[in-house]
Amino acid sequence: MDTVIKVESISKQYRLGQVGTGSLKDDFKRWRYRLMGKEDPFLKVGEVNDRTKKASTSDYVWALRNINFEVQRGDVLGIIGRNGAGKSTLLKILSRTTAPTTGSLKMKGRIASLLEVGTGFHPELSGRENIFLNGAIMGLRKYEIKNKLDEIIDFSGVERYLDTPVKRYSSGMYVRLAFAVAAHLEPEILIVDEVLAVGDAEFQKKCMGKMKDVGGEGRTVIFVSHNMAAVKTLCNNSILMNHGTISMIDQTDKVIARYLTGDSGNKHSKIFKVKNEIFDLTEINIYNQDKTDSNELEEKSPIVLNTKLFFHSELGHKYHLTYHLNNELGEELFSFGTDTNETPLQLGLNSLNCYFPADFFQSGQYFLSLFIVKDRREAIYFEKDIMSFTVVDSTRQLGTYMGREPGYIKPKFSWKNNNL
Repeated sequence: MDTVIKVESISKQYRLGQVGTGSLKDDFKRWRYRLMGKEDPFLKVGEVNDRTKKASTSDYVWALRNINFEVQRGDVLGIIGRNGAGKSTLLKILSRTTAPTTGSLKMKGRIASLLEVGTGFHPELSGRENIFLNGAIMGLRKYEIKNKLDEIIDFSGVERYLDTPVKRYSSGMYVRLAFAVAAHLEPEILIVDEVLAVGDAEFQKKCMGKMKDVGGEGRTVIFVSHNMAAVKTLCNNSILMNHGTISMIDQTDKVIARYLTGDSGNKHSKIFKVKNEIFDLTEINIYNQDKTDSNELEEKSPIVLNTKLFFHSELGHKYHLTYHLNNELGEELFSFGTDTNETPLQLGLNSLNCYFPADFFQSGQYFLSLFIVKDRREAIYFEKDIMSFTVVDSTRQLGTYMGREPGYIKPKFSWKNNNL
């Protein structure tokens, strides 16, 4: 195996608020220690980088903490996680635009990165001049850049504006040209952040195809995105990050499943303490009709979804439940709900069962979002991904994605042979 990226115990610490130690004497001492190759004398134990919480005991946060992984030549590696998980900081270190506080990074080959709109472009230079500037920064000679110029221009789709200063480009044009430059100057390692989301759908599709080609040519791609469908399509392995640490490194399918499920995992029974002046949401259960004690839901057995609600005020309005069902990529498959006439909600306890026939779901992971709606107009309660569940077919190879037919549902239809 040819390792092209090796990350060893990398951590990155930032100081909140004022930059510097606070005095010229201490700043000079820090500089002198750095020259001697010693550890920063003012490096403090920082807090975990949880952006939702106010710092309590320290002005320092760890954007990254003890990151270790290796990437082989030709791998297409995805990096996913919530906002503030440390993805962009890691990419900046990999791109060598910032240095780690501790740890080491070893990389083999020329690197091209696309981290944010305008990175590496001089606003006063034209698009054509910026192509040559970026190529020179990457160590290419002028004739090498000229050989790729027509391909870059054609891919970017901004030929008409090529001799216009890029400061007059829209963000979409910026990204088009920047990606075309980064992908066509034949880097050994291509690093792409969420910036592609700025482009239109057609261009994003072109970029995905190009990144696949780059990986197929034996070069390495590091791809960060919140688009799980794109990550699943492009990446063979992925990293899940959480609060500056690595939670999981594995096949992309498994990493996406963990990310979407969250720390709670698949729980087919959940207790709630949702209370307001109209109702209490107390419990949601999902189980096979003939296997109520099983932790897995079998394809070939009917599935029951039970929702318990307690209405403690007079029902002067008509209320109903609506569930939205999403797949593991966040795509909405369909919605279903109660009927205010056939299944009216009543004062007191309501225990509502919804029945799915056997062989309705394909094996896979699913997510339910719940709406409680008043008079079919106003949603008085909404919770996204309130419940996740996994359906398996024990007669095939186990797993969320492996050993399954295409699609997500497989309803049984009536067939008739007219010749019999």
